[in-house]
Amino acid sequence: MTSKEFFYKVATLRYYQREYFATRSKEALAQAKELEKVIDAEIARVNRILEQKKNTQPVQNDIFNYNNQEYPK
Repeated sequence: MTSKEFFYKVATLRYYQREYFATRSKEALAQAKELEKVIDAEIARVNRILEQKKNTQPVQNDIFNYNNQEYPK
């Protein structure tokens, strides 16, 4: 899901939430619950990607000790 799609899904979710609290409509509640599942799944997906990236970031070497090897003195 793109960030734009995510934005529109959240905006639609908020619309149905407001609609539900204003009218107590079962249809609005069902729509809101379904969109919450979609949003929660997308958040979980992005969190998994971010966690993978965090765990695979390269370690930066010491700039004064190339490849962590000592220079001859």
